[in-house]
Amino acid sequence: MQLHDLVDAVTADEPPMLRTADDIVAAGRRAQRRRRTGFASAGAAGLVLVAVAGAFVLRSSGVEQKDGTTAAATTTAAAPSKAAEAQWVAAEPFTFTFQGYDVGKFHVQNPIVASTAYQIASIYEDGRTTNDKSVPASEITPPGKDGKRKPTLYAYLTVYRPGAFDPSKIKGGKALVVDGHKAVQATLPVGLDPKNPADPGNKAFAWEYADKAWAAVTSVSSDDNDPSFANLSTLVAGLKPSTPKPAALPFTVGYVPSGYQPVQIGIHALPGLNGIAAARDGDFGGATYAKPAPATTGLGQPFENSDGFVENSFSIYVTPSHNSNQKAQAGKAKCYAGGFCNVWSADGKVQVQVSAEGTGANLPSSELQKIAGSIKVADVADESTWTPAATALRQ
Repeated sequence: MQLHDLVDAVTADEPPMLRTADDIVAAGRRAQRRRRTGFASAGAAGLVLVAVAGAFVLRSSGVEQKDGTTAAATTTAAAPSKAAEAQWVAAEPFTFTFQGYDVGKFHVQNPIVASTAYQIASIYEDGRTTNDKSVPASEITPPGKDGKRKPTLYAYLTVYRPGAFDPSKIKGGKALVVDGHKAVQATLPVGLDPKNPADPGNKAFAWEYADKAWAAVTSVSSDDNDPSFANLSTLVAGLKPSTPKPAALPFTVGYVPSGYQPVQIGIHALPGLNGIAAARDGDFGGATYAKPAPATTGLGQPFENSDGFVENSFSIYVTPSHNSNQKAQAGKAKCYAGGFCNVWSADGKVQVQVSAEGTGANLPSSELQKIAGSIKVADVADESTWTPAATALRQ
């Protein structure tokens, strides 16, 4: 389940699950994890990315979307008076400070990724497919009667901490004001690769939601005109603060190599943008450590580079064993060529993987195995047994 080049999918122990052809084409540069999901995006050409600042992950019964998937059920309360309106307050890293909300056809989910500089949540749109769950080839939606596939949108919302985001990093950005907030919008290149020409379906929209604190939306759609910049600007009014709550992880880490610092986590998901790319895949949690830790100011996007990695890092992935392309070996541990090691629970149902592949960390298998062996997994189905990230990550 670690990040991997697309062509390496065929080398996995079991055949990877597939995404639609539209998703593959739209994704541009994508990183791949050695697991069934197939594709994990580091900023793909088919997604909406919204950058905002944290929220508590709530497990809910969900609501049925028009694409047949289930999104977290959220409600939008009536706007309070200015005097009683909730205020954004200072919060420690790995803390969620907002909840999901609905605005028209958009459904912002509760955030599932938190870092030292931002939090990230998926965004879904009525009538569009967001393929963030692995499916077998037999389940890929066939073309409609008109020969066209259902329009796609892959979206995420990242809320940056005060001072973390630099709007000047949006190349070709046009300044404007939306609902009294400073904002910037721009068209992004094909595949989100700066070397490519602009693609009208790829859009960036960012706004200052509090003093020196920005939320950024990146929209990668199969439709040049939907969502439009006007559509994306409707998300501004819906973003509200909630009571800060520290993120909790379903595992604790007993050993970390000298100099490595925790930089981002995933709750019910893998850490970072890979967690957003597979948000509904049923993963339990994860964390990324880096040496040195990436800067937490002057950012124009999350920490991952164009290949989908945090440089000089290793990541921990705690997932159901059936989400992996390595065959479960109950109660065993095994390292693989390329830079990752797995440990399975006694019943073989939970897999812990530690990977540094492709990041430049150059950690030997002995270190990766030592990290993996030090990880203690809680009851993945009972969040009351989980540990606040600041304690779980052995900072």
